Amino acid sequence: MYIKQVIIQGFRSYRDQTIVDPFSSKHNVIGKFVFVFPAIQFVLSDEFSHLRPEQRLALLHEGTGPRVISAFVEIIFDNSDNRLPIDKEEVSLRRVIGAKKDQYFLDKKMVTKNDVMNLLESAGFSRSNPYYIVKQGKVKQLYGKREKINELLKYIEERLHTLEEEKEELAQYQKWDKMRRALEYTIYNQELNETRAKLDELSAKRETSGEKSRQLRDAQQDARDKMEDIERQVRELKTKISAMKEEKEQLSAERQEQIKQRTKLELKAKDLQDELAGNSEQRKRLLKERQKLLEKIEEKQKELAETEPKFNSVKEKEERGIARLAQATQERTDLYAKQGRGSQFTSKEERDKWIKKELKSLDQAINDKKRQIAAIHKDLEDTEANKEKNLEQYNKLDQDLNEVKARVEELDRKYYEVKNKKDELQSERNYLWREENAEQQALAAKREDLEKKQQLLRAATGKAILNGIDSINKVLDHFRRKGINQHVQNGYHGIVMNNFECEPAFYTCVEVTAGNRLFYHIVDSDEVSTKILMEFNKMNLPGEVTFLPLNKLDVRDTAYPETNDAIPMISKLRYNPRFDKAFKHVFGKTLICRSMEVSTQLARAFTMDCITLEGDQVSHRGALTGGYYDTRKSRLELQKDVRKAEEELGELEAKLNENLRRNIENIFLFCLMNQMQQIETQQRKFKASRDSILSEMKMLKEKRQQSEKTFMPKQRSLQSLEASLHAMESTRESLKAELGTDLLSQLSLEDQKRVDALNDEIRQLQQENRQLLNERIKLEGIITRVETYLNENLRKRLDQVEQELNELRETEGGTVLTATTSELEAINKRVKDTMARSEDLDNSIDKTEAGIKELQKSMERWKNMEKEHMDAINHDTKELEKMTNRQGMLLKKKEECMKKIRELGSLPQEAFEKYQTLSLKQLFRKLEQCNTELKKYSHVNKKALDQFVNFSEQKEKLIKRQEELDRGYKSIMELMNVLELRKYEAIQLTFKQVSKNFSEVFQKLVPGGKATLVMKKGDVEGSQSQDEGEGSGESERGSGSQSSVPSVDQFTGVGIRVSFTGKQGEMREMQQLSGGQKSLVALALIFAIQKCDPAPFYLFDEIDQALDAQHRKAVSDMIMELAVHAQFITTTFRPELLESADKFYGKSECEYL
Repeated sequence: MYIKQVIIQGFRSYRDQTIVDPFSSKHNVIGKFVFVFPAIQFVLSDEFSHLRPEQRLALLHEGTGPRVISAFVEIIFDNSDNRLPIDKEEVSLRRVIGAKKDQYFLDKKMVTKNDVMNLLESAGFSRSNPYYIVKQGKVKQLYGKREKINELLKYIEERLHTLEEEKEELAQYQKWDKMRRALEYTIYNQELNETRAKLDELSAKRETSGEKSRQLRDAQQDARDKMEDIERQVRELKTKISAMKEEKEQLSAERQEQIKQRTKLELKAKDLQDELAGNSEQRKRLLKERQKLLEKIEEKQKELAETEPKFNSVKEKEERGIARLAQATQERTDLYAKQGRGSQFTSKEERDKWIKKELKSLDQAINDKKRQIAAIHKDLEDTEANKEKNLEQYNKLDQDLNEVKARVEELDRKYYEVKNKKDELQSERNYLWREENAEQQALAAKREDLEKKQQLLRAATGKAILNGIDSINKVLDHFRRKGINQHVQNGYHGIVMNNFECEPAFYTCVEVTAGNRLFYHIVDSDEVSTKILMEFNKMNLPGEVTFLPLNKLDVRDTAYPETNDAIPMISKLRYNPRFDKAFKHVFGKTLICRSMEVSTQLARAFTMDCITLEGDQVSHRGALTGGYYDTRKSRLELQKDVRKAEEELGELEAKLNENLRRNIENIFLFCLMNQMQQIETQQRKFKASRDSILSEMKMLKEKRQQSEKTFMPKQRSLQSLEASLHAMESTRESLKAELGTDLLSQLSLEDQKRVDALNDEIRQLQQENRQLLNERIKLEGIITRVETYLNENLRKRLDQVEQELNELRETEGGTVLTATTSELEAINKRVKDTMARSEDLDNSIDKTEAGIKELQKSMERWKNMEKEHMDAINHDTKELEKMTNRQGMLLKKKEECMKKIRELGSLPQEAFEKYQTLSLKQLFRKLEQCNTELKKYSHVNKKALDQFVNFSEQKEKLIKRQEELDRGYKSIMELMNVLELRKYEAIQLTFKQVSKNFSEVFQKLVPGGKATLVMKKGDVEGSQSQDEGEGSGESERGSGSQSSVPSVDQFTGVGIRVSFTGKQGEMREMQQLSGGQKSLVALALIFAIQKCDPAPFYLFDEIDQALDAQHRKAVSDMIMELAVHAQFITTTFRPELLESADKFYGKSECEYL
């Protein structure tokens, strides 16, 4: 692994991107003016790990042309040996700095400084061995720092001794000077306190005067507002009187016309009453007869309902008796026939043959009977179905008849409704015309008032802003007309001013805080604002607009101070929470404070804008603004008035439009007349339909009655056929039972008994059937008589009576009379209303004229009051100017006192209290005494004490720095045991390796020379120490016993002994060597450490600076030897290192410039 390439841009002298040619993996020499070494050190060294902003700026390129705002150095490592734990052959490490940034990038991915250090450590760069980078002068620092500090300490001791001699006289001088400054402070402080007291008194007066002036201005403004309100009321009342008088004239003309119509209707109603009087008696008679018929019909239906169940029961019994009699008779006949077949047939076979023939004949007869029964059943079912169908048709026609009747009645009602509506509309039209005229006048007055308020708002706001608002409305109207960009229409929410409300007391401070931001436009997103602006420009509209897109506003929650002297302004605003970002953007950083003093304190403490209710503002940046604010020109108040006037105007326009719409309906009076004619045509049509339905219902009723007459005979025939069928089936069963039996001439005993029983049963059944027949005939006669009476008499007469009543009901006399009566009542009501309205107008005119007189009197009172307030304001203004001039003088005096106090400098604590009880006369006497004493010490060095203190502080700092260097020197000497302090074997091994390498390297650097490392030992408590070298038991600090168990605590340090001649007796310590020899020894130590703990590459900056040519050549040979296994990048101004280098990098001075 080695450094393959370095890329630099914006760093120090490299403005443009500079790519250094690929380095050799061995020895690379860099000449003067080439700042590659600092660039590599900038990325890898801990020296540049924590840079302050000014240090980062110092590393940026400075020269002609645009300023460089960032710089980077990128090092590309060859990682073909995979020494870095990254699976790539080349690894890029870049560091980027700017005024506010310092970042590392590993293969274009951002990493932290710790990540970089861990990566280098994993590649073999030990934190305990930082000597893979040796800066210029580092070698010299290893042996020269302590001597320099000792020299400085010696000079400081000498200077402190000199200053000690001057300190005695200075003490006397300081005594009197301290007293002088204390006295002067007390004098200046008393004058300052007196001035402050006067200023406080003057401020209180100014505040009282200002409050009084504000009250007077408010009262004056109230008077002006009242006067304007009274003028507006007088104008409205005069307009109202004019409208009422005009309406009164119109009412007078209408009343005359209504009286004429009422007279005509009264005559018409009288004629209709006479016409209807003749039909009244006939209707009463028919109604009475219909009631009697209904009672008789109910009585006969009740009688029929009682008789029919009895008849059905008798009839059912009779049918069962007939069926049983036929069955018993057939069974007896079969038994007699069975007895006769004994003499009829000679043999069983002949009989069976005859039975079979007879069975065949019976089967055919039974089938015929069944067909007849089925036919009658079908006929009865058809009859029943026809009956149901007839009834259904009848009900349907009855329903249609009811619908037709209802429709006729509805048409009658509708006809008179339309007629009444026509009359009402005719009457209402005049009223609406009068009302519309009054509303037109009120509307004109409102428009005039709105135009005045809009003009005031334009004057207070600015033409460009209001033109912008009008233009935005035109754009949105264009979108609405076109039906496009619905999301834009929904995403625009108007200006800030129209989206919140607050109490009038906060109008001034809110308006001062927001300024023109009150007219910013709130939108959902920047897309909405872009669409609006595109159409705005496309339509070439005037004005200026500023948008607040909610999706782009970055507003953070603000921590407000908890105090009773201030409240957040935003807490006093009422707005939709969805616009929270917009209102926090405008008002979120502002507090409403009780006074300017509170505003100043909070603005400084919380870095927030503060404002008073009067509009005096303190910015968090320190600026103060304020003064008189004319509330008459308050844009919030004006906007509120404009919105209120617009709402009132909108209500009046809506009301007027409603009246216009209703007036337009009056135009349809002729349509209503046509509608009445159409209704009459429909009435005739439905009456003809009703007659047709009645005729059809009559025909269906006759068919149903005829069907009921034929139903009973068919049912009796069905019963007879079914009885005959049962007898034939019984005979067939009997023949089948006889088939195959023995041929007998006499009945069996059992059959004979059966015949006797049948004879008894037949006689009984015949008797019962005769009784049931007589009873059935009797009940049937009753039912027939009742039904005939109902159908042929009562119901027919009832139909005739109903028809006569309908004919009487359909006559138009009663309907016309009702309509005429209703119309007469309506015209009477209209006449009454017209007269009442006329009286109300007279009363309203009188009251309105009286109200105008009262308002004019009130106007005079408010004018006088406004003049009084104006005179008082002028007087207060003059007094305030005087107080302002006096305050300026006091402030100037206060500043002078404070300046003199500041010039006194720092004072002891007693200066603030010692002379506070003395009077000014006493203070000036003592001050004169002090000045006399101070003249005696005019020759004293005034800065002696300061210099003494300064040098003492420098001495302490240098002593601390010396201690730090001693610790650093000791740390360097103990570098070999850092790797594993607690393992004795590792320390010994490391020491031996370094010691061996040190001896070998030194012999190569100094042929014939000899050098050894000495391990210094001591006891655990540090009271004794000894040295241990390679086979040396020599002691430097005394001898002590060695522990049998090796311990790390016994090692106290490392020493170096060298001989440049190779003789054992000439071995010397580091302190005994010259500067060049010390540099050579230090290099030998560094090379020895590197051989023991090798790194992938090394950076040496002018390490040969203090060496002569011979030793530089030796160092060059050593680097050439070590470059086989590691990369070396060195800087030098000498030619010796070039001989062993593989690549050279240089830069001319003119090119650098």
